[in-house]
Amino acid sequence: MRLVKIKIFEAFNRMQFINKAYLLIGGNVGDRFLQLQQAVKLIGEHCGKVTATSSIYVTAAWGNTNQPAFLNQAIELHTNREAKELMPQLLHIEELMGRKRTLKYGPRIIDIDILLFNNEVHQAPDLIIPHPELQNRLFALVPLAEIAASAVHPTLGKSISELVTLCPDKLEVRLARHKVRGTRHK
Repeated sequence: MRLVKIKIFEAFNRMQFINKAYLLIGGNVGDRFLQLQQAVKLIGEHCGKVTATSSIYVTAAWGNTNQPAFLNQAIELHTNREAKELMPQLLHIEELMGRKRTLKYGPRIIDIDILLFNNEVHQAPDLIIPHPELQNRLFALVPLAEIAASAVHPTLGKSISELVTLCPDKLEVRLARHKVRGTRHK
């Protein structure tokens, strides 16, 4: 009986420390739909439990506009990792998928960003949360609003749905026609 109580306590204790992260995945090279599907799978295998995914959106390239359109998708992730532990794992997943960092805002197989992590604020050279450009990018806000419209930006004090309406970005964000098999929408 004592062993059962210890096991239940350990499981409950682990559950207390689950963190909620919102990620944005995207890419514009190769089979973009397959890459998003693979990224969701790898994130679930290596980082925690993917509890929601947005629809997939087609967006024009931001920053360096002379490249193919991106597909983007927001993910809700429950993880026992802290933000500083999660980011290196996400970068590792990018590498596993063949990402090479050569040109800022350049074409890429996959890009995985942490948009929000609980209500935390991080300002380190290798980790800035919330994502510093979140409020300026419709391609991140629109998918995020689909799965977390009422989430509040921890430094701006506005909900994601409010930030969508206030966003200065005017690039088109539209639903993709193709669906990735196995995605779960909230």
